[in-house]
Amino acid sequence: MKNILVPTDFSTQAESALKVAAQIAKKNGAKIYLLHILDLPIHLSDLMSSGASAAAPEAIFFMKQTHKKFEEVMEQEYLKDIEVIETVSFEDVLGGIIDSCEKNNVDIIIMGSHGSSGFEELFIGSNAEKVVRTSKQPVLVIKEDCDIFDVNDFVYATNFDDEDKPSLLAAHEFAKAIGAKLHLVWVNTANGFKTTYETEEKMNGMISNLPIDNYSLNIYNDITVEKGILNFAGSVNAGMIGISTHGRKGISHFINGSLGEDVVNHAKRPVLTFKI
Repeated sequence: MKNILVPTDFSTQAESALKVAAQIAKKNGAKIYLLHILDLPIHLSDLMSSGASAAAPEAIFFMKQTHKKFEEVMEQEYLKDIEVIETVSFEDVLGGIIDSCEKNNVDIIIMGSHGSSGFEELFIGSNAEKVVRTSKQPVLVIKEDCDIFDVNDFVYATNFDDEDKPSLLAAHEFAKAIGAKLHLVWVNTANGFKTTYETEEKMNGMISNLPIDNYSLNIYNDITVEKGILNFAGSVNAGMIGISTHGRKGISHFINGSLGEDVVNHAKRPVLTFKI
């Protein structure tokens, strides 16, 4: 984990994500790409993207204002001794984040969010939700201010299917990077009920072939998988939750939804998602 991307609009939520990124960067010797999406009028955005800055004095003004905000952020004590690279994009939020990941070989995106629920969640959604659905990189979503990101227990929810192996291994690597114990949990519900014997057989069958350590295996019963993940995380006082997401789009997403996005929206704890 050497390159961390933190999208920022200079809000308190974005700063919470940056504080977490700074602590992870210090532990792993990583650099932070601090990305701001400059929301310019279309004619100015096109000029800046083409490099014709001399023909856009208004755009230069906005750039100077943004740079001033970057300088204020860079002065924060928690960023001391960390390489932070100022990055600006003139695309839409999602496009700017995805492009920045590709250009800078980003390993993880860390972003702030206040989440959503009900009507807003269905019709508006959040930038964090869109990034979770689309990004090839793991996305760590931070909900609350986090001056000290000291995670001892990291819950990763999985169905122990073969397609989840890469994400499970990535979760294990992240747990090692932050010095946390990994709690693997299977949530058993009435709709998808499996006996304890069936579940343990599947869990042990996968884990026995994986190079992981410092973990626990858990079965948790609840009404829904989402509730089970959130409640189990509370029962072990987890510092964060991890889950894979299928990244469905269009009508498939509307009908089936995404468990990963639901957990991101409703969890108070930090949530790390992995794209399958």
